[in-house]
Amino acid sequence: MSIVVSLPGSALLQAYEALPGPAPTAVEFVTWDFRTPPPRDDFDIVVPPYMGATPLLSALDGVRTRLVQSQSIGFDGVTDVLPAGNVFANAASVHETSTAELAVGLILAAQRGIPDFVRAAERGEWAPGRYPSLADRRVLILGYGGVGKAVEARLAGFEIEVTRVASRARDEDGAHVHGIDELPQLLPDADIVVVGTPLSDATRGLVDDSFLTALPDGALVVNVARGPVADTDAVLKHAASGRLRFALDVTDPEPLPAAHPLFALPNVLISPHVGGATSAMMPRMARLLRRQIERVLAGEPPLNVVLHT
Repeated sequence: MSIVVSLPGSALLQAYEALPGPAPTAVEFVTWDFRTPPPRDDFDIVVPPYMGATPLLSALDGVRTRLVQSQSIGFDGVTDVLPAGNVFANAASVHETSTAELAVGLILAAQRGIPDFVRAAERGEWAPGRYPSLADRRVLILGYGGVGKAVEARLAGFEIEVTRVASRARDEDGAHVHGIDELPQLLPDADIVVVGTPLSDATRGLVDDSFLTALPDGALVVNVARGPVADTDAVLKHAASGRLRFALDVTDPEPLPAAHPLFALPNVLISPHVGGATSAMMPRMARLLRRQIERVLAGEPPLNVVLHT
C-alpha cells in the first residue's frame, strides 16, 4: 500500500525528511498550495498552508481526501468553507508550547515594565521604576485546553495563585476547573487574565465591556486566543482610560490597521499573531504528519480529528 500526501511548500517536506528514525517509504509527496488547481483528484492526506488557510479550503471541492491535516490548532470558520465529505484534523501538539512561551513573555514584559524601558532607551534615557511583580499575583487562565495547561505549567515556578476556567466545571488531575458561568464571581479577584479559548459562538465577544468592568483596577489581560474573543471597542475603552492593561497577540481586525489607537497606548503591548511562529513549529508539525501517515498506512484512525463535514 502507498499513499499520496500534498504539502503546501518545501519547508514542511524538509522538516519531515530531517526527522530522526526510519520514515515510511510508501509515500508520494506532491506540492500544492491551494491557490492553483489541484494537481490530482484524490489524496490520502492534504496539508493546507499555515496562515490564512481557511478561505482556501474551498479548493478541495471535487477532490477526494482521507484526511485534511491543518497546521493550526483553531478551526473556527472551517465548517463554512470545507466541502462535504472531508475529515479535518487540527494541529494539537504543535503550537501549545510556543504559544505558552509567548503568553508568559507578554506577562513578564507587561508586569516588569520592559516596554517602558525599551522606549526610554530609544530616547537615550535611564528610567528606573518599580513595577508589579508576577510573584504573588492571582492569574486566571480562561480556556483550559492544551494552551491553557501549557501556560499553567510554565507559570508554575513564579509563585502565583492560579484559577482555571473552562466551558464547564470539573476536577482534572487533582485541580479544580471552574465553569465559564462562574466568571462574574471570579474576575474581581484576578490580577492577570490569560485568554486561551477557542473561537466559537459561545466565546465570540466574551471579553466585552462587562467582563472588563468586573476586573480590578490595574489588571492585565493577555489574549493569545483569537482576536474576536475580545470586543475591540471595549478593550480600547478600558485601555484608553488607563484602568486596565493589555498584552495582545491577536486582534480584531487582524492585522490591526496602521495608526489604530491601540498602537499608541503605553499600557497596550501588541505582538502580530506570532504565538506559534517559532523554530519549534516545523519539526513538531513534521512529527505530527509522520504519525498521521503511519496511522493511515496501518489502517488506524487519524489523530486530532475535530470535524467531519
